[in-house]
Amino acid sequence: MISPADIFSISNKKQFEKIALKVFRFQYDNNVVYREFCQYLKVEKHDVKSVQKIPFLPIQFFKSHDVLSSEEKIQETFTSSGTTGMTTSRHLVTDITLYEESYRKAFSQFYGNIENYAVLALLPSYLDREGSSLIYMVDDLIQLSNHPESGFYLNNYDELLNKLIELEKTGQDVILIGVTYALLDLIEKIEERKQDASLPQFPLWGLGGNSIIMETGGMKGRRKEMIREELHDLLCKGFGVDAIHSEYGMTELLSQAYSLGHGVFECPNWMQILIRDTEDALSYVETGKTGGINVIDLANINSCSFIATQDLGKKKPNNSFEVLGRFDNSDIRGCNLMVL
Repeated sequence: MISPADIFSISNKKQFEKIALKVFRFQYDNNVVYREFCQYLKVEKHDVKSVQKIPFLPIQFFKSHDVLSSEEKIQETFTSSGTTGMTTSRHLVTDITLYEESYRKAFSQFYGNIENYAVLALLPSYLDREGSSLIYMVDDLIQLSNHPESGFYLNNYDELLNKLIELEKTGQDVILIGVTYALLDLIEKIEERKQDASLPQFPLWGLGGNSIIMETGGMKGRRKEMIREELHDLLCKGFGVDAIHSEYGMTELLSQAYSLGHGVFECPNWMQILIRDTEDALSYVETGKTGGINVIDLANINSCSFIATQDLGKKKPNNSFEVLGRFDNSDIRGCNLMVL
């Protein structure tokens, strides 16, 4: 049996591969949906002796099946957002402490002690529904920050701006984590403020080094989609910061990758990205080539740790990666062929 300590103590490639193969064998034995998928591909457990040979379950299965490797009671059900009538993903979580340990350790790995920050969350479209894994994580980080000014903001942009300005003046380190369209709305508010001298104003030089702006993606139909470079340029200028941070996570995962700027993501030690060929979902492309993103998330021990997403990306030589967009439905040939 693989323990959380085994997963979260991984410190090198050899350890990762050893634990990943153990997790694969465990999930082959205990996850009916995953085992049937592997057998459909004519992959038997004893044939898999390297990470590259592990089958990746298409992410759509979380919309149509209960993807579980555990018989324990369901503690939390995370659901994806979607328009009315759309089938959404369901991630059934039997041990919520795995998720908590994953995002707490990952945050610490990339940002240090959470108690050093005031955490401000601008996530209106997530707060408007139940079952968001992002809200669960951010709410916990807000509590762990133990800062009186940490909290959620819905549509009260003026109050949020006043708080940002006040915290900037005191030199407090801040993380503002927001859905993309709401961050764009916020910088429009900053521009409006410039016309009203009676309101507190942003420093002329912007927020400076004490504040981190982290976008979680998502226009949610509120604005036109933008390429990352254009979006981050707008946000950098609007907030007066040098770089925009990003979080790469999803309902079906219990781990997140982070970008500290320029759209380049790094994974925590128990998570890894492989880039599959868009024409042949069972093979991989070279470093630097674009393909479909496969995620190994070993924190997903009780569901499925090997997921073929619908995102396009490419790996860099140091194992960091970029997210370049999503497949068109017409382009998911390899993934569609694998759906039972």
